Amino acid sequence: MSRYNKPVNFTTKEILLQVLILAAMVALLVWFQPRGQATSHFEVGRPWLYGQFIAPHEFIVYKSQGQLSKERDSIRSLFEPYMELNERVDDQQMARFRNDYRQFAVQEFGPNYKAYVEERLLMVYARGIASNKDLQLLRDSNVSVVRVYQGIESQSRHVEQLLSLKAAYEFILAGADSSGLTRSKLQKLDLSQYLEANLTYDERKSTAEWNELVGSITKSSGVVVAGQRIIDRGEIVTEQTAQILKSYEASLAGDSNESDKNLLILLGQILFVALICIAFSCYINLFRRDYMTNWRCVTLLLAIMLPFPMLTCFLVRHTLFSVYLIPYAMLPVLVRVFMDSRTAFFTHITTILICALPLRYPFEFVTTEFLAGLVAIYSLRELSTRYQIIRTSVFLTAAALLVYLSIDLIHGHIPFTDNMMQKIDWSIYKHIMVSGVLLLFVYPLMYFLEKIFGFISNVTLIELSNLNNPLLRKLSEVAPGTFQHSIQVANLAAEVALKIGAKSQLVRTGALYHDIGKMQNAAFFTENQAGSKNPHDMVDNRQSASIIIKHVSDGEQLADHNHLPKIIRDFISTHHGTGVVKYFYISYQNKHPEEKVDPVPFSYAGPNPSTAEQAILMMADAVEASARSLKEYNEETIGKLVDRIIDTQMAEGFFVNCPITFQDVATAKKVFKEKLKIVYHTRVSYPELNKKAKALEATVSSPSREASPKRV
Repeated sequence: MSRYNKPVNFTTKEILLQVLILAAMVALLVWFQPRGQATSHFEVGRPWLYGQFIAPHEFIVYKSQGQLSKERDSIRSLFEPYMELNERVDDQQMARFRNDYRQFAVQEFGPNYKAYVEERLLMVYARGIASNKDLQLLRDSNVSVVRVYQGIESQSRHVEQLLSLKAAYEFILAGADSSGLTRSKLQKLDLSQYLEANLTYDERKSTAEWNELVGSITKSSGVVVAGQRIIDRGEIVTEQTAQILKSYEASLAGDSNESDKNLLILLGQILFVALICIAFSCYINLFRRDYMTNWRCVTLLLAIMLPFPMLTCFLVRHTLFSVYLIPYAMLPVLVRVFMDSRTAFFTHITTILICALPLRYPFEFVTTEFLAGLVAIYSLRELSTRYQIIRTSVFLTAAALLVYLSIDLIHGHIPFTDNMMQKIDWSIYKHIMVSGVLLLFVYPLMYFLEKIFGFISNVTLIELSNLNNPLLRKLSEVAPGTFQHSIQVANLAAEVALKIGAKSQLVRTGALYHDIGKMQNAAFFTENQAGSKNPHDMVDNRQSASIIIKHVSDGEQLADHNHLPKIIRDFISTHHGTGVVKYFYISYQNKHPEEKVDPVPFSYAGPNPSTAEQAILMMADAVEASARSLKEYNEETIGKLVDRIIDTQMAEGFFVNCPITFQDVATAKKVFKEKLKIVYHTRVSYPELNKKAKALEATVSSPSREASPKRV
């Protein structure tokens, strides 16, 4: 059984919650799908990326917005806004002037002024006076002719003929000199009070006239019959072809006969997405059941899966960019780093199939992204450096380019040719390379996800396991014996993890930090005692046990203070489980034989290990510490020690909640025995020289002066 697939009995509430999450996921993904049939991404002046497109039915080709705008501009010259003429204004103002003129001294002005003003008033009212607001509206509308009406009669007038109140006043004064009159005397008459707009803009009639003209413009430019070839792969999309394609999509959306088809398409989308999501859910429940009980895993999977189909549907619906610009390989990389390669593979396949749903021709897309994801998963089997991200980006980009090139060659496209029908569209290859560059952003995204969801990557583990880390450096200074012990435990535990398929870097890092709490009372631990004086001799067994036990809680506090990840803190909490400090417990029993001793004050708070890595650390810690107490190191003593310690841990139930098998335990024992024999091997004694050899050595080392060669 997989260590990720512990038997879990889900409650009815948990099962219903899983169903609700699955239904919400399906609803969200379907809601983002483009409505109607699958659309295509195309650009004017670029090659058509898909296969041959033949019209499945007859539809109308609509004019583009640019064409309609040009036709509206062309009919604007025919548009004549309506202005209503009010003749009563003329009569009223003329009567007012005649009545007011009698009050002026005739000897001052004379009859010539009266006749002149009456003539000029008739002229300006005949031309038409409009308000400044109406004249500004006409100028803004760029019309040159208006239709002046009174009752059922109407006539056209040029806008240039119309006068404002100020222009009408200036017009009256302008003719004074040529008529032998004095301009200053005319100004004394205050003629502006007899000027009033007699033309009013009629918005209702003008709007109706404009709508009638616009309505006369036909929105269609032709008809495409069923079976007509529209475009083939590799052909350049012209403005006319683009408008035909848009008209086809508009016909699907607006044709009432297509409503039943659209409903069936929607049902098909729901069924397709639901089946894919159910298959993925079945994989999780069958092979990675531990993830279903961990809400951090569930939320992480949803958080990194959902954005890719949603972004794909958005780009396809609005035809913004090519979908090949999206770094889909980022998904399996993240799942591989935080979970495992098998889950990364199934997550990637699930997401790619859903992303391909809105595409008209998804074969190239699925094939290219599928292989790129496989390369990403394979090349990141053990992420440890930033360089590996760059290497992965290069490898998967090269793989995706080769796959797409092979598909182009299969379809008969030729590189570097002038034949537009067979020419390869290199823009797709550029988009694939850009997506490979965008994959590099997975590194900062990893850090972001670690902080949000509490996961930890191998890169972070390697950074934490650096012996120059401030906390580890302090441990080496304050408790050098504990530091050496932690390094030995880390080596033993990592080797076991490699053999049984556990996370070796995780257990190595956890082992380096598992005893950091011993820094608080370093002298009370044997490995840090330099002389023969033992501080435990100064306290009783209960106090000694309390000090030893306290190194776990002290370690937890140090981990929190130094912001160590929770997964590392768990190694500190579980490396002794709920075990008993047996040395002081037995010593206390021996000193108080008549007393029934409570083991609780001599026991660690726990909890017991819950992962394979924590179990490995518990075994390695106990074995390495006990091996230091052996009086004689040989294969037999080391073997018996390892078997006794691990068998005792199993008998006391420390590994009941761990996904670890008997075979894993047997492998761990074998590794511990081999490594401890190497660490504590017996050195070969150097032989001593016998008397004869000593005499010969003395003779060789002190030759006679006569026997020595003469110098030249």
